[in-house]
Amino acid sequence: MPAPLMDTYAPPDLVFERGEGVRLYTGEGKAYLDFISGIAVNALGHCHPKAVAALKSQADKLWHLSNMFKVPGQIELAKKYTDATFADRVFFTNSGTEAVEAALKTARRYFFDKGEPHRYRIITFSGAFHGRSYGAINAGGNPKYLEGFGPRMEGFDQVEFGDHEALKAAVTEETAAILVEPVQGEGGVRALPEQCLRGLRELCNEHGLLLIYDEVQCGAGRTGKLFAHEWAETAQPDIMAVAKGIGGGFPMGACLTTEAAGAPMVVGTHGSTFGGNPLAMAVGNVVFDELTAPGFMNHVNDVSNFLKQQLGGLADRHASVVQEVRGKGLLVGLRLVDDVVNREFVGKVRERGLLIGAAGDNVARLAPPLVITEHDASEAVSILDDTLADVAK
Repeated sequence: MPAPLMDTYAPPDLVFERGEGVRLYTGEGKAYLDFISGIAVNALGHCHPKAVAALKSQADKLWHLSNMFKVPGQIELAKKYTDATFADRVFFTNSGTEAVEAALKTARRYFFDKGEPHRYRIITFSGAFHGRSYGAINAGGNPKYLEGFGPRMEGFDQVEFGDHEALKAAVTEETAAILVEPVQGEGGVRALPEQCLRGLRELCNEHGLLLIYDEVQCGAGRTGKLFAHEWAETAQPDIMAVAKGIGGGFPMGACLTTEAAGAPMVVGTHGSTFGGNPLAMAVGNVVFDELTAPGFMNHVNDVSNFLKQQLGGLADRHASVVQEVRGKGLLVGLRLVDDVVNREFVGKVRERGLLIGAAGDNVARLAPPLVITEHDASEAVSILDDTLADVAK
């Protein structure tokens, strides 16, 4: 009899029963150090007491209303985000791909509302990953994700990551926006230099384009600031898609916009049944408060600098296996040499009790909870050290 689930995943033969902090436990009690955190989702680790308390409290009151009625938690959390960021407007979603879809629609609606409906094309970059919905896979442009799903969607112009001249040449009178991840996650943990982010902002200003950031994976404090683009200071976007870490493990996303970009999104232009539900808002408010608490980002920067230093030493010791250390903050990766398959390496590391992930360009990806300590980082590096030594043999 065939399995009842679609075969869209290939998980290992491993089942976790519970999690606590930065560790996961099987039913037999075996502990694993979690350095992938649900793909950069569990920002505060597993079962954070404040998040658990908020969820339980809300569960005793009200689960769901839809957006037919006001959800006070939405207004509370939206104000926190608008006070802390470039944004003036917020639309809550359930996931990152939905936040990206909202961003794409917002950009096109902006120019429609201006009387320029011919401006609908969006420039994206090779190696990008914007989600798994139809619009998102076409924005990402990865042939592997597009195969078998019919013709390409019109309106996306993809340029090579880091090719500034190709980017400038791609701008036409039909271009509406540029969509980019300040740090690519799935594409190989590649951080866009801060001067390039500022250059994108200048290019958009020059041509009257909207700048859209996809900070689904690199946002929510992962790089040591609330959002990764803030390192570039003057490179603020017009629209930003966020998710993953902002819910700390509860499904939640958001599309943030300036007043100008978001104003055309009026009643009837977009919607969500579950987006911004009371449960998500209860948890999202706690996560935001923790991420913005005094000293939290200092901790992220301190421990990420320590981890990156340790990984650099690892790369030096195992130069025959590790080609490069990449990333920013606590979204980092080891680019392995071509004859060492990253997914096989991830499996070997898992056998030693450390959970990491694979990314594009043969990268082993680390995205641990933001609450890890230097001791946790040292333990992870020790496991990686032993595994790399075995691989080198």
